[in-house]
Amino acid sequence: MTSTAGVKEDSATAALRAAVKELMPRAKSDLAELVSYKSVYDARQFPVEECERAAQWVADAFRAEGLTDVALHETPDGSKAVVARHPAPAGAPTIMLYCHYDVQPPLDDAAWKTPVWQLTERDGRWYGRGAADCKGNIVMHLTALRALRQVYGDDFPVGLVLVSEGSEEQGTGGLEEFVPGNVDLLRADTLLICDCGNFAVGVPTFTQTLRGNVNVVVTIETLSSSMHSGMFGGAAPDALAAMIQLLGTLRDVAGNTTVDGLRNDQVWDGHEYPAEQFRSDAGVLDGVELLGSGGPADMLWARPALTVLGMDVPPVVGSAAAIQPKTRARLNLRIPPGIKPDAALNALTAHLKAHTPWGAQVTVETEATGSPFVGSTDGPARRAMEAAMEAAYGRPATTEGQGGSIPLCNVFADTYPKSEIMLMGVEEPKCLIHAPNESVDPTEIEHMALAEALFLASYR
Repeated sequence: MTSTAGVKEDSATAALRAAVKELMPRAKSDLAELVSYKSVYDARQFPVEECERAAQWVADAFRAEGLTDVALHETPDGSKAVVARHPAPAGAPTIMLYCHYDVQPPLDDAAWKTPVWQLTERDGRWYGRGAADCKGNIVMHLTALRALRQVYGDDFPVGLVLVSEGSEEQGTGGLEEFVPGNVDLLRADTLLICDCGNFAVGVPTFTQTLRGNVNVVVTIETLSSSMHSGMFGGAAPDALAAMIQLLGTLRDVAGNTTVDGLRNDQVWDGHEYPAEQFRSDAGVLDGVELLGSGGPADMLWARPALTVLGMDVPPVVGSAAAIQPKTRARLNLRIPPGIKPDAALNALTAHLKAHTPWGAQVTVETEATGSPFVGSTDGPARRAMEAAMEAAYGRPATTEGQGGSIPLCNVFADTYPKSEIMLMGVEEPKCLIHAPNESVDPTEIEHMALAEALFLASYR
């Protein structure tokens, strides 16, 4: 039998490839059931029972595949984490398989072209909230374990600990707080954090770095109340205009983030991100320029990036001829490895206070911070996974950074400093995670399940 690259492969690899392919209809039906659970961990939007149903489904599914000691553990934020284990044979390592079953809210139901909570196939992709992030990774784990059992029998060649989180998307830190008090329960020699994905469909990729983040809310006040713009406009200080001017100091004319005290000229030394591909992936409109003096990879993965997440302003419809006395803005500063969140927070806070115009009163409230992360770059597990990815995809694996943050990775690194941590998964740019019309390419589930199965079968 030949691999995807047309190179003859050994019988074990061929058997696992055939087993995974045979299991793909089941993967689709499993994902359809998982997507049907509206597992947004926010009782203001969806009943908590939806998360509980999803958690129980995950627990039952992995118990059925031979994992033992399966339990739903309540974490400090009230969410349930599914933990299941399989003891390691003598001398074999233990591998953590991480995923999360909670999802982002739909955001805008009207923008979806398919039903949000119903897995729908369209142009070869499977659509639905959570189809990629991260329920597609749950199904990938299940498919890998099922393929191993078909080829090698009911026992596994390595120890396993499955961890499926229930509040990752809300960022409330339930599992981060749970880990330090449950070190032995979750202990593993290698951690596969499957909440990332490939540079593009068919391109096996390790997510090597994650940006950290600093979130603040800045408030500007200038007047005791709104004032008539005709009678007072021109001399009376406008809080909204002050905010606009302040926010304008956070980027230069080319779009580079300009926070006093933070470098913005770093260069990404890994896989490049071609500008035309980025324009397509990001849906940049014709004629609109990309931001920054570096390439997309530099701007995304190597340099700080400031985004205005929201502002309190009067809507156009219903606005009055009045000068605004107070306004707020919520800011998100993404920081690359090499910049500590405390230093970034201090720099951003000082910048905002120093550049607020007209002596306006300004307060800066810290909302959240998170550290950057660098995954394992070498070691026996990394080398084994590189070989498994190449065998599954028929091409060598590459690396990329990711603009998102996964604070749990730093908790795992601090708790298990000798363990290798690798970030991977079924997500890629066309998945549109967190946005309307989220989808997954089923070939990514198939290839990543095969890569994981090959890794679990070969790593010692």
